[in-house]
Amino acid sequence: MVDYPQTGSIKSKWLRHGHFHRALVSEFAGNGFLVFATLLGIVVISQLIRFLGDAVSGKLAVDGVLALLGFSALNYLPVLLSISLFISILLTLSRCYRDSEMVVWFSAGIGLTRWIRPVLWYAVPVVLVVALLSLVLSPWALRKSDEYRKKLDSRDEVSTITPGTFHESPQMDRVYFVESADVKTGLIGRVFVRSIQNGELGSMVASRGMQETMPNGDRFLVLLDGTRYEGTPGQRDYRIVDFKRYAMRIDSVAAKQGLPDVRTLPTPVLWRHPTTWNLSELEWRLGLPISAAVLSLMAITLSYVNPRAGRSFNLVFALVLYMIYNNMISVTNAWVGQGKMSPGIGLWGLHALMLLITALLFYKRVTLLSWRKVLGR
Repeated sequence: MVDYPQTGSIKSKWLRHGHFHRALVSEFAGNGFLVFATLLGIVVISQLIRFLGDAVSGKLAVDGVLALLGFSALNYLPVLLSISLFISILLTLSRCYRDSEMVVWFSAGIGLTRWIRPVLWYAVPVVLVVALLSLVLSPWALRKSDEYRKKLDSRDEVSTITPGTFHESPQMDRVYFVESADVKTGLIGRVFVRSIQNGELGSMVASRGMQETMPNGDRFLVLLDGTRYEGTPGQRDYRIVDFKRYAMRIDSVAAKQGLPDVRTLPTPVLWRHPTTWNLSELEWRLGLPISAAVLSLMAITLSYVNPRAGRSFNLVFALVLYMIYNNMISVTNAWVGQGKMSPGIGLWGLHALMLLITALLFYKRVTLLSWRKVLGR
């Protein structure tokens, strides 16, 4: 048996001054910030690549990328905070096992259950933030993102043109290409337009252009100093017309109307209209902070490092358990939405089961520590 001569003084000093709690909470927060920053960076980069791809292909206006990126990141925050909370506790306590600090604390009389208090001091504020994001801010971000997309889709065909790329109008009767654009003056340079008018195919090339709005609200694309070519491909009846000024009417696009997505509905609306899918979405929002709290307690028992099994075995097992837990939340929510499971069981059944597993893991670890003290090992 290893002898730690000053365990009594260590215990009294750390417990009297609260260093034990403050040191743990500080390390939890440091690891949590690093994990959260890493995960957020991965999400932001992946979403940015997706939005830029949509912008290049013409599905999304370039000026809408940053706004949609912000809404998307805000939507992912509750899940990222939940994962960061779980991993930060797991990493901190695993390090304590690897560095034999746990042996010192256990010898000083600080049992495994004494770690619950500092973990909760760190976890409770994070769980409250997850609840705020999940119940309020995340639905708001999805709703604003949907509204912003509809606003972008309802813009006229000229406003969505990106210099250096071909753009087809929503009516599919015109194709635009603009070489350059001056945001300050509103002028565009080197314009190419291919259109169908009165059944005839025509192409126009102009040195510059601009947009004009009439007093009645009608908008026009005005091409200056250009040439129009009209005729049927393969025949000789082409007409070539030079012009100083040519105005093309810009048709407005009606905003798309549709049923609102259940994910964008405010939480009070879901509560007042308890349909199966509304209850399913409500349970998902409530399940995020509940699962974060359960996982923070479970991380205490899963952080044990068995030297014979390898240092990373407990981390792999914990992450697999997290993925199973998270996927089962999605499955039970889908069953509630389909009417295959009652809302009460869907909300509390899985979380109660995970709490029971956590209690059993605590019992197993505490019992094992008690036997080791009896055997002097």
